[in-house]
This record gives sequence, C-alpha cells and structure tokens, in this order.
Amino acid sequence: MRVAVQAEAFDPGHEATGFGQGMPGVGAVVTFAGVVRDTTGTLAAMEIEHYPGMTERAIAGILAEAVARWHLLDALVIHRHGRLGPGEPIMMVATAAAHRAEAFAAAEFLMDYLKSRAPFWKKEITATGAEWVAAKDADEDALDRW
Repeated sequence: MRVAVQAEAFDPGHEATGFGQGMPGVGAVVTFAGVVRDTTGTLAAMEIEHYPGMTERAIAGILAEAVARWHLLDALVIHRHGRLGPGEPIMMVATAAAHRAEAFAAAEFLMDYLKSRAPFWKKEITATGAEWVAAKDADEDALDRW
C-alpha cells in the first residue's frame, strides 16, 4: 500500500505497469487517473495546496478503510500539489484484489472520498483572474452510497 502526495509529475502508465503483478491471489487490477480539466477553454493552470503530514494521514486513513472493506491485496494513491496545467495528471488510484468487483468498488470508494475528504484546496487560474474551486453537492452526494 502506498500513498504519495507530490509536486512532481508522474506517468500513470508507468505507475500502472507492474502494479499488482507477481502478487499471489491477484485476479483484478483497476487503475484510474484524473487529469486537470479545462471546462471553459480558458484555464491557464490549477494550483493545489495542502498541509503536509495532515494530507498524507487523511489519505492513508481512507486507504486503510478501503483495504479493510474490500480485502485489497495492494493499493496506490498518488495526488499532486502545486501548479498544474490543463491535461496534466492530477491523481491516480490503483487497486488489486482477488476479484474485479472488489477492485472496482474499492477504486470508486477511494476516488469519491479523495474528491471530498482529502484536504486539498484548488484554485483555477485564467487570463481574467483566479478563483478557488468550491465543493460540489454532487461530490458529497456520491459518498451516500458507501
């Protein structure tokens, strides 16, 4: 199990290669990578802030819950901070389990909880200024199914 909160760019394909390989009992691997989305065509960058130490502990707690609930054999969460451009990978989740249903459910759980409970603050920067990204009701509603 690994949690990485980093400023450095990462390659989701490279991270996925070999994840869960050679581990006894692994029958399913699920990976998801989120990228910085430019919904208006005007985004210059997104700045992501966090509190070192607190963020890693919060994500580790979310990861531990997923591992216990779905009996994961391995799991990975990578989340970037700092200044990122449109299209850059912002985060990645990978889960390995004996069966696909467990791997998929755990990955979705992790994504939902990272979106709404991991302590990150995001600011969108455009040519006309900067604005903090507000929490969305849909992200909170997604937690109800867990």
